[in-house]
Amino acid sequence: MKKYLSLFIIVIGTSATQAQDFTDALRYGQTNQLGTARFRALSGAMGALGGDLSAISVNPASSSIFNNNQISVTLSNSNNKNNSNYFGTKNSESSNAFDLNQAGGVFVFEKNGEKNQWNKFALSINYENQNNFDNSLYFSGINPTNSIDKYFLYYANREGGVSAFNLDNYYYDELTYEEQQAWLGYQSYIIDTDPTYDENNNRLYTSLVPSGGNYYQEKNIQTTGYNGKLTFNASAQYADWLSIGLNLNSHFSDFKRSSYFFESNNNNNTTTDLVKRAYFNEDLHTTGNGFSFQLGAIFKVTNILRLGAAYESPTWYEFTDELTQNAKAVSGSTNGELAPDYADPNVTIVYEPYNLKTPGKITLSGALVFAKVGLLSLDYSLKDYGNTEFKPIRDYKGLNKALKDNLDTSKELRIGAEHKIHQWSLRAGYRFEESPYKDKKIMDDLKGYSAGIGYDFGRTKLDLAYSTAKRNYGEQLFLAGLNDRAAIKNRMDNIIATISFKL
Repeated sequence: MKKYLSLFIIVIGTSATQAQDFTDALRYGQTNQLGTARFRALSGAMGALGGDLSAISVNPASSSIFNNNQISVTLSNSNNKNNSNYFGTKNSESSNAFDLNQAGGVFVFEKNGEKNQWNKFALSINYENQNNFDNSLYFSGINPTNSIDKYFLYYANREGGVSAFNLDNYYYDELTYEEQQAWLGYQSYIIDTDPTYDENNNRLYTSLVPSGGNYYQEKNIQTTGYNGKLTFNASAQYADWLSIGLNLNSHFSDFKRSSYFFESNNNNNTTTDLVKRAYFNEDLHTTGNGFSFQLGAIFKVTNILRLGAAYESPTWYEFTDELTQNAKAVSGSTNGELAPDYADPNVTIVYEPYNLKTPGKITLSGALVFAKVGLLSLDYSLKDYGNTEFKPIRDYKGLNKALKDNLDTSKELRIGAEHKIHQWSLRAGYRFEESPYKDKKIMDDLKGYSAGIGYDFGRTKLDLAYSTAKRNYGEQLFLAGLNDRAAIKNRMDNIIATISFKL
């Protein structure tokens, strides 16, 4: 067996770019319906209504609908449940998180005078979580065909090849990301050199996992973090029928993922030592920040009918990844087991920063407002995920083409209703969001429902809401090689509370 190459470097400066994929692109391109309790109770259908700090995130003109200065704070409790099915084996895992969802304020300046029709101005600042990454996923089952060796062989025998010289004599942190994956399989003795070479005279690699299928596999993925947005807003109202607004958004994200993979088999009935159990662990930490802007308008057509339109620019992010990996394998034969082979470089690789442009969004809105009785509102949004793009272009040409070819324009419909009874408000909402993928087997459409209640004390308002949403998707084991998918049924439940104060 090969001896473990001992490394004591904990953090190094930079290395070659890590492999990004569709998951990374959609993690920051998709947003969840977070925000104030009233906004959530109406399923976010507030693009033509305004008068709510979270409505500003849909249509920047919303702030000039306020009649008073106001501040609000929102807390939420989120439960994320995942039911998995991997080759017929079913599992269930859930996670719970308590968050500060929203905090902000709006300041209204009214101007009297018949000569100037611009009679109201508003400035606001608001923080919101666009996504909560807290999640727990576990799946297990017996794979009838594919083993973990296919992951490592993919990188070892890829086009261009990896030489045995590199894997035997170079330290892990001196290799490219692709070579690092091959190194982990090679040092843990899951793969080994083959006597043959390819047409370019590169050494080929072979599996040390016994054939025969029926590999028991399990994977546990724990994620934490958030994707937050700080909005600086300005809007103005012309006469009594037009409001326009602008948002300048600062985005910041912190994402951590720990994944643990285990595989075992009982296929070896010979005296040749082959892999019986394999372990592969990864810890990823991604931090980043970005910028976007929004433009919007709200038209008061009649005392009852309001129309809204808003444009959200792409978000331009810069991210940095830190990755820690290790692998282990236990081999044996009919003569018994050997000591484990470790590939633990004890190194955290800090990759060069990279850029991501997420797609822009167009929202059209309509609302019927019945004085003090209630309202009915609707938002319709378009977002072309095929416009997602990683940079530098030269490093991501293949991935960007794959994003363009496989992602699609997603349509989103949000409907909200509110009924007022004196100081009480009763609310309900519905949300439908199409899959960003052309193939819905990868990720299906999202459907969500919401309800809420509010009470106006005069200078203070208290709102409560409950929302739930379901979406099915396939979780791929690894980026390449071993890419079998587990079928996941995800359900997200939220309880939200907002307290608002008029100043």
